[in-house]
Amino acid sequence: MASLFLNQSQRERYEKVPAEISEYDLMQFFQITQQNKIFLKSFRGEHNRLGIAFQMCLIRFMGFLPDKWQDQIPVNVAATISGQLNSGIELLALYGHRDATRTEHLGIILKYLKFRRWQPLDEIWLLPWLLNKGMEHDNEPILLQQVCLKLGQEKILRPSIGTLERVVGSLDEQLHQETYRRLGLLLTEEMKTRLTQIVELDGTRGITLHRWLCQVPTSNTPRAINQTLEKINFLKSLNVHQWDLSVISLNRRKRLAQIARNVSNKYLLRMSATRRYPILICFLYESLIDTNDKVLEMFDDYWEHIVNGSKKELDAYQQTLFKSQNEAMKTLSQAVSIIINDTITDDQLRTYIFEIYPKEMLREALLVTGSALRPARQTYLYYLNNYYATLKQFTPNLLKTIDFQIAHSKDGFLNVLDILTELQTGKRRKLPDDAPVDFITPSWNKLVFENDQQLPEISPQRQPYELCAMANLRDRLRSGDVFVNISRKYGDFNSLLLSNAQWELLRQDFCSQMSMPAVPTERIDHRLQELESLLKPLDELLNAGGEIRLEEGILVVPALPAEDVPLSAKALREQINQRLPKVNITDIIKEVDAWVNFSEHLHGLENEPRNQEHQSLLYAAVFAAGCNIPLTDLARSCEIDYQSLWWTSNNYLSEDNLKKANDTLVNFHYQQWLSGYWGGGTLSSSDGQRFPTSGKVRNAKALPNYFGYGKGITFYTHTSDQYSQYGSRSISSTERDATYVLDEIIGNQTDLTILEHTTDTSGYSDLIFALFDLLGMDFCPRIRDIKDQRLCKIKDREWEYPALKFTGRVNPDYLKQHFDELLKVAASIKSGRVTASLLISKLQSYPRQNNLMYVLQAYGQLIKTIFILKYLLSMPLRRKINTQLIKGEQLHNLRLYLWFGGDGVVRRKQQEQQQKVVRSLNLITNIVLVWNTVYIQEVIKQLHQEGYQIDENDFEFISPAPFAHINRLGKYSFNADPDLRGNGLRPLRKPKLNS
Repeated sequence: MASLFLNQSQRERYEKVPAEISEYDLMQFFQITQQNKIFLKSFRGEHNRLGIAFQMCLIRFMGFLPDKWQDQIPVNVAATISGQLNSGIELLALYGHRDATRTEHLGIILKYLKFRRWQPLDEIWLLPWLLNKGMEHDNEPILLQQVCLKLGQEKILRPSIGTLERVVGSLDEQLHQETYRRLGLLLTEEMKTRLTQIVELDGTRGITLHRWLCQVPTSNTPRAINQTLEKINFLKSLNVHQWDLSVISLNRRKRLAQIARNVSNKYLLRMSATRRYPILICFLYESLIDTNDKVLEMFDDYWEHIVNGSKKELDAYQQTLFKSQNEAMKTLSQAVSIIINDTITDDQLRTYIFEIYPKEMLREALLVTGSALRPARQTYLYYLNNYYATLKQFTPNLLKTIDFQIAHSKDGFLNVLDILTELQTGKRRKLPDDAPVDFITPSWNKLVFENDQQLPEISPQRQPYELCAMANLRDRLRSGDVFVNISRKYGDFNSLLLSNAQWELLRQDFCSQMSMPAVPTERIDHRLQELESLLKPLDELLNAGGEIRLEEGILVVPALPAEDVPLSAKALREQINQRLPKVNITDIIKEVDAWVNFSEHLHGLENEPRNQEHQSLLYAAVFAAGCNIPLTDLARSCEIDYQSLWWTSNNYLSEDNLKKANDTLVNFHYQQWLSGYWGGGTLSSSDGQRFPTSGKVRNAKALPNYFGYGKGITFYTHTSDQYSQYGSRSISSTERDATYVLDEIIGNQTDLTILEHTTDTSGYSDLIFALFDLLGMDFCPRIRDIKDQRLCKIKDREWEYPALKFTGRVNPDYLKQHFDELLKVAASIKSGRVTASLLISKLQSYPRQNNLMYVLQAYGQLIKTIFILKYLLSMPLRRKINTQLIKGEQLHNLRLYLWFGGDGVVRRKQQEQQQKVVRSLNLITNIVLVWNTVYIQEVIKQLHQEGYQIDENDFEFISPAPFAHINRLGKYSFNADPDLRGNGLRPLRKPKLNS
């Protein structure tokens, strides 16, 4: 049976006329041409002509005519059409009282527009087309959207959305069969046998190979790296690295692999062959990609670890040296004073000196001063030698196992890698005489060679040479100069982007979607005109000497004063806080689910019979994950079976499920009338919240200002102007927030239409400014020390610039020359081919001379300059940015209140588990926001009924994030008498049988 996947809100978007229609759509679909007017004249009665005009435009716009469309016409559409026909909109009420008339008119309209009605036989041609689309991307809401667009292109009046929903929902089994067919050449009988062995118990390991491959490392030790490399060698033994899966799209491949990761081996064995084998093929291939990425990340992190250790050793050496140097210099200076003393004869000199300063004391002083003069020991690189032995515990295996490729064939670094591999694996004992040395940087030169100058007759030393080569390998992997074919993060940079052929097919649609001019390079001209228009007003503002001014040539931008909250708003806030019911957090979860039914998205991949208490277990699992409560503690406190709770948490709270549940809550919150007073859902902000970790956590980093002597991670969260949180992820605390700003915005599938985004300083870079503009959005960060920002002038434009730091220069002709490359990068992100964070981290690792990075940064500098001028000129803009960031900070307080379990410490070792926790905290936060919003609306309604005077302007000062009324700790009773034995003590527990 075909599944229905739309919620009520999504279904209504297809069945009703949108409440707001953009100016662009009005121009595109609601203009009555002269030819249209000739057609309309064939109908008698002004009311008939008006009604037919509305239907004609709605069919062009929606490809569909909603029931009772007359009651759904937006104001701007009514004004546009009635104005073009010089007819009063009130005439529409006289149209179509007879069903026969409406049916007859619809047939005539369809014929005029060259449309036809949907017929059941249309499924015959639609399904093969839909199958191909589904193999590219099997996200059902997206497929449904594509079907509607396709029917519009074919000029077919689409049927009810339920009909198309069933067509799309029936696609799943056909997609599995098509995947099996495409992989037919791989699926030999021998391969099927080996795939079956993957999900059967492996006697040597005690678990299935499937579960072993699913396990992820929790630390970056040499042992963990070798264990990860063992998985790669196993996958290579299956020839996974030689498989050609180009017939399966990336999205499909990842989707099937995720199914394998989230289900048990027993469930996989129960699947039909057409499902099981393609799923396992994709799982193994994606496992090789992910494991390659993980082991190279571990190598990178371990190198960072030994670099930090080397720097500490250097600090300790310098401190010790400083103390001993003083004594040595004192000894030597006094000895020299004796030498230059003319009263002491030459034949007595040595005897006299050694009487006061023994020879051993002078030799030691000489060694101390000599070591200070050795440049090699004054760099942390020298102390990497101390870690050479620990590196060799895994580097030979790493170099043998990973197939490194060189991006630039003329670079001799491939030969360096071959020599390094032979040295590390023992095939070669000495460096060859012709070993390449071009890659050795000046900082390493002092260590690799015997003296400070790289002379032809001096040979490099083996151990520093190997360390230098590994440091280069790490840096080149980061930048993409060295890559691995089967890898996402460390693959060839060009493989991240759309191919030229794909870009040719997508260019027109992408440019149209991003509202680019007909000639896209005109966008640059528009930006230049915008910049020019801002220069004179800003110059006048600075010269006026107001709040924003120049003092001795330095820009002064005073901090925004706290926004004045009206007394009436404060009083209203107090009334709300006093009237909100006191409630347990567990009751809030159940109550909100009764309104929203977010739990319908928390389903398991395995269709096991559900526990009779399944819903309670599901709520408990959400509560435990979102509030950081260990499952064992919660099971004991709630008298829930631990195994059942563990199973529910692991099988139902997947990242994908939690995101869908969150989206449902955000959409429900968006529909509340009060939310509209906080914002239109088009502005958002993002900020990081840092949490300490416990034990060995691979991605945890030291950040003393936040974690003291410990380590931690960051939860990076996206907040809308309506306070709802539509995205969150776990990131390393040492990475800049800017890398991850775009990911959740691009992946946003809620009703929120994000057009503007703001962050604090850590969330911005020139690159981010460029990408936001190319993706059709405005980026407006709050930049610290804005007076020091480097602004750009325009080459060959003789403009008068204000007296700010216009020290950069942008060449618009060069930007136009490469603008198509920039659009291709943006389209690669928008299409989902590559995540913005991966692309940004790659670009930021590239050397400065990389052309793509140079052009993106130059364009970003232009956009940043325009933004900063607007920011200085507009107090409302500054206030809007500040207000939005404060909303995020208010939610941080709520999240901290909810994150009360486990001493506030993250104990999940794997990044995937951390991401589940992050999503769960988001879910709990949005549940509270929804509950608060609904009850605040009820309080306002009650106050109206009581005659309380309310100013609607005060609603914007009311926050849905109070938490004083929420009991997060449960209830404790001290009334019941304990169950004691005759000796006044409790009975002891019985030990487990296997203990």
